[in-house]
Amino acid sequence: MTKEINEIIAAYKKAVQKGVKTALATVVYVEGSSYRRPGARMLVEEDGRMTGAISGGCLEGDALRKALLAIHQNQNKLVTYNSMDEEDVEFGVQLGCNGIVHILFEPINAEDENNPIALLERSQLYRRETVLVTLFSLHNFHGHQPGTCFFLDKETNYSTIDDDALQAIVQTDASSILATGSSVIKEYESFELTAFVELLQPSVSLIIVGAGNDAFPLVEMTKVLGWQITVADGRSTHANAQRFPDVHQLIIGKPADVINQLVPDEWTVFLLMTHNYKYDLAMMKLLLQINCRYIGTLGPKKRLERMFDELKEEGITVTDEQRAMIHGPIGLDIGAEAAEEIALSVLAEIKAVFAARTGGFLKKRSVSIHTRNELELQKLSSNGK
Repeated sequence: MTKEINEIIAAYKKAVQKGVKTALATVVYVEGSSYRRPGARMLVEEDGRMTGAISGGCLEGDALRKALLAIHQNQNKLVTYNSMDEEDVEFGVQLGCNGIVHILFEPINAEDENNPIALLERSQLYRRETVLVTLFSLHNFHGHQPGTCFFLDKETNYSTIDDDALQAIVQTDASSILATGSSVIKEYESFELTAFVELLQPSVSLIIVGAGNDAFPLVEMTKVLGWQITVADGRSTHANAQRFPDVHQLIIGKPADVINQLVPDEWTVFLLMTHNYKYDLAMMKLLLQINCRYIGTLGPKKRLERMFDELKEEGITVTDEQRAMIHGPIGLDIGAEAAEEIALSVLAEIKAVFAARTGGFLKKRSVSIHTRNELELQKLSSNGK
């Protein structure tokens, strides 16, 4: 969702420059099935422009009306869309899924430096995990809806919660989410409030080591995903702004020069595809010293095994843990042949790795497509304890 958040932030800034009022619509809770899950967002401008999505397109028309009402009344609104009963036309829309979706509409005050959009922007400033807490009441739809009110990362926190007891509980739950790495829904029964405690993570940083023509479709597809892209190569004739005008970073040099210009983290992945065996081998040697999440190597498996053998001859043993993060040949087995097909296969594999999935056919999946965690199974009760 990082791309969607960044697009919302950019659209909001343009709206502020034009003096256009806005509201943020956020899916905060889902019962049953729905096209979008909690955390999906859409920015609505008073002139009707919308950025982001809260459904497959069926809710946006009604959501525009609700957002304009929130802007006009300058008040947060919680709206429920129910498609559990096909005969239910209360909201005049059909979700296309068998579920109940709760959406919070928050008018944005541009003069408030800690408004919901500002907190979202703050979550994107640094490559570290952030927890954002949105409070809402399922018991009193027409009453006070606190909205986006708490921000936490490893360095800072911010809160507009004025109840000390509630503040302490939210602080504890947010800190727990940073440790466990999974968003949850919490119900604070004694306060008659529900919280969407959301973990926001940095986008994937894709380091493409190799600026050949087969990198072009990788770059184009990665841009669609909103990932950060770095292209590195030892050849200035290949790694240049004319060939790759839209990447975040271009690096020219030997493997050691490349590594020295990077700050890899747990969301960084490397693809070795220079077609130069010695260059890739030297890069692999350096990457084994870094705690990478994913290293992919282009070419047949025997090429990768040859690397392992030569590294062993140099006294470098590749551990089982390191082998698990190294993928060669790269990509899912979809019968890819052309460069564009290979790019699709590679990016799908990286996504599967980050989602801890195997990349099989969804029709053969025996359980829910969406991860069954606290967001779907239950609302956890804190009861002020």
